[in-house]
Amino acid sequence: MTHRDNVGPLGSLKFVTLLVALIPELLFLGAGVQLQDNGYDGLLIAINPQVPENQNLIPNIKEMITEASFYLFNATKRRVFFRNTKILIPATWRANNYSKVKQELYEKANVIVTDWYGAHGDDPYTLQYRGCGKEGKYIHFTSNFLQNDDLTAGYGPRGRLFVHEWAHLRWGVFDEYNDEKPFYINGQNQIKVTRCSSDITGIFVCEKGPCPQENCIISKLFKEGCMFIYNSTQNATASIMFMQSLSSVVEFCNASTHNQEAPNLQNQMCSLRSAWDVITDSADFNHSFPINGTELPPPPVFSLIQAGDKVVCLVLDVSSKMAEADRLLQLQQAAEFYLMQIVEIHTFMGIVSFNSKGEIRAQLHQINSDDDRKLLVSHLPMTVSAEAETSICSGLKKGFEVVEKLNGKAYGSVMILVTSGDDEHMGNCLLTVLSSGSTIHSIALGSSVVENLEELSRRTGGLKFFVPDKSNSNSMTEAFSRISSGTGDIFQQRIQLESTGENVKPHHQLKNTVTVDNSVGNDTIFLVTWQTSGPPEIELSDPNGRKYYANNFTTNPALQTARLCVPGTAEPGLWTYTLNNTHHSLQALKVTVTSRASSSAMPPATVEAFVERDSTHFPHPVMIYANVRKGLYPILNATVTAIIEPEAADPVALDLFDNGAGADIIKNDGIYSRYFFFFAVNGRYSLKVHVSHSPSVSSLAYSIPRSRAMYVPGYIANGNIQMNGPRKSVGRSEEEQKWGFSRISSGGSFSVLGVPAGPHPDVFPPCKITDLHAVKVEEKINLSWTAPGEDYDHGQANSYEIRISQSLQNIQDDFNNAILVNTSKLNPQQAGTKEVFTFSPKLFTNGPDHQPDGETQESHRIYVAIRAIDKNSLKSAVSNIAHASLFIPPNSAPILSRDNLILKGVLTAVGLIGIICLTIVVTHCILNRKKKADKKKNGTKLI
Repeated sequence: MTHRDNVGPLGSLKFVTLLVALIPELLFLGAGVQLQDNGYDGLLIAINPQVPENQNLIPNIKEMITEASFYLFNATKRRVFFRNTKILIPATWRANNYSKVKQELYEKANVIVTDWYGAHGDDPYTLQYRGCGKEGKYIHFTSNFLQNDDLTAGYGPRGRLFVHEWAHLRWGVFDEYNDEKPFYINGQNQIKVTRCSSDITGIFVCEKGPCPQENCIISKLFKEGCMFIYNSTQNATASIMFMQSLSSVVEFCNASTHNQEAPNLQNQMCSLRSAWDVITDSADFNHSFPINGTELPPPPVFSLIQAGDKVVCLVLDVSSKMAEADRLLQLQQAAEFYLMQIVEIHTFMGIVSFNSKGEIRAQLHQINSDDDRKLLVSHLPMTVSAEAETSICSGLKKGFEVVEKLNGKAYGSVMILVTSGDDEHMGNCLLTVLSSGSTIHSIALGSSVVENLEELSRRTGGLKFFVPDKSNSNSMTEAFSRISSGTGDIFQQRIQLESTGENVKPHHQLKNTVTVDNSVGNDTIFLVTWQTSGPPEIELSDPNGRKYYANNFTTNPALQTARLCVPGTAEPGLWTYTLNNTHHSLQALKVTVTSRASSSAMPPATVEAFVERDSTHFPHPVMIYANVRKGLYPILNATVTAIIEPEAADPVALDLFDNGAGADIIKNDGIYSRYFFFFAVNGRYSLKVHVSHSPSVSSLAYSIPRSRAMYVPGYIANGNIQMNGPRKSVGRSEEEQKWGFSRISSGGSFSVLGVPAGPHPDVFPPCKITDLHAVKVEEKINLSWTAPGEDYDHGQANSYEIRISQSLQNIQDDFNNAILVNTSKLNPQQAGTKEVFTFSPKLFTNGPDHQPDGETQESHRIYVAIRAIDKNSLKSAVSNIAHASLFIPPNSAPILSRDNLILKGVLTAVGLIGIICLTIVVTHCILNRKKKADKKKNGTKLI
């Protein structure tokens, strides 16, 4: 049993008690948006450095949030509004008396403002990567959308649109329209428009104008070019997740207005629950109550902030524990690489070391040249002390002393804290840390580090890493490589292409290839590190066969590193490296390859790895994510592998998928996901993700994001069709990749508690099926879905349970008593495989099926749901509910709904009027012609 197993819970309790005792305002620093007294504080809107300076942008953002605040307040029935909002101005813009940032970073922003890279498209959207009721990642706007008022014709007022996107981001609800399925046939065999609520009215419009509904139907499918245009004046008040652009729409769909039959994402993702039902279940609404009275809340208060000089201080543990497992050597090698290659030019750097006391090793020094970098490297600690005690507070206080010498405050500074110590008194300086305005990135070494070290990072918006005591682990360098300035400028950030380590026997080799694609290549670095004295033999070949050897590398014998900076722009293609261990004993050899963007016109592919939660308790799984993009566009068909390293067990490799099944919520959104539950031990786990892409596989998808407000093509106003301009759709495209690409990124660390010491019974059920689809083909129903696993999305389930009903309410509320379909011949396949099953509904629906109260009409629809069962009879949650038309008479059109009966009457009246007008015109022309003929005849007689 480890030391943490004895004291961890007590230490956690003391730490939490201390946090509760702190000033409430300090608790929220670095913690994102917080709701207090019905008002949201800390909303962060960040403008990307690539956006050109434009002073009109800021007033437009303010106007949007102000309008959104009042609209949100009314839409939530006087529950919430925006109180304080921060706008992060890029450092590339001129200084204009903006306040200095504290712990705000572009990468932590709730809303980002950028320009699309390489294509046109102004669709606002929210990146949602988790399930119903879960927060999203960010809201995205283009600067053009925020400045071009012409776009509001299709999207509606910006403030209203922001509330639509905020509901995606904050409360995890989904869109109630469906561009791919704009129409459906309901349970009464009526053609309906996919909308919420059903009270929103309009008419069908074909390519040449209004048309009867039946003209839109060809063999039960809808003719291309046929659309439903909505009336600009409505009586319906819902729903914001459908069409917030309508002036009458002021609320979310609730239980009484929600359209459960509509084939939209809200129904699919949220098990047919209304948006309002999901929202009122959120933590925001559990801790707030409507404000009494009729007064509106005050308008939002805006703070304009801008990053100043970049200030970083290394705070490094030199206690005797750093002598264990080559910890000091790994720290030296990673810190040298950070100082020489990663930290940006013009940064002010300082170095502090600590054991029981702190010591300043290097005061702030601005990096303007390689000589400045080398000088800082010379101040790195070379030995450890004999003292085992560590005082993290002493180290941090010295760090603050260093950075405060520049401007008198630590606002906006960064501390990189590396420690292997167990400091029971760390809480003593928590108040100082939280009020400092500094961001703390923490790197924990080994298994004896203080339990709540990561809390410093979480509270200050920093990253957290764990480095296991394994000689071939490259986690330390990966952690330092992951730490960037946080400005959002990917053209200046260093991209990691390779990171590998291996214990190599004497006179054996570590040989591999790394792809340098054409989007990177500037400032390309190959770093080689070794464990014992004397470098290995090194041979590096570029794609053209040019070779580099050890004598071409810059070697630091004291730190046991060799570094090659490839001149100019590295040749794209496969680079091959070979390291030969010439030492007489086994040693760890490691290779790290990084580069920067080759051109400001082409953003490089990037990967961001992260987990859903920082900690979990057995048997709850950890959700692992990798966001793979090129600029803002998702990259598809990549091979994505997560490597998870526990404190005291072998690493686990886990393939991640973007297939819209299991842990992955949205297919083809560039976010690859998987459940992880292979917990070997209690404690910290380190995460990194490797992404590779074959040049023969299409990759880049200029795909329209799915969570976005609807672009309305036009309206019916005063009986006239008024179409908006065509939407600048970026469509979907594929980009040829001549070389493929390779990326590595650290995902930080997470903690697991409660893992049983010995064997334990199966506690992991199959995951929920979320992509069940039903289609009627002749007299049968075809079902399709993605197979779950024996345990979540791993392995192979044992059986399926499929049930059907002609009542939506029945199967939703009482799945166990719905009609069971015979699946004895259906054998589950491996997780991730596409499953198909066909059955005849006549075998199950001939008998009476209980109808809900008040439902007396014959149902023409069948509802289907499914769940998986493993070999130990553990059952998954019930899937999304799919539906299909049960019977449509072959010679009869579907029943016209109210909108279309009205339209038919209007068209009939218009037709009759047209016939009358035509009759009058023809009669008039005949009479005129006769009159002229008579005149001509009379004239001839006179002559």
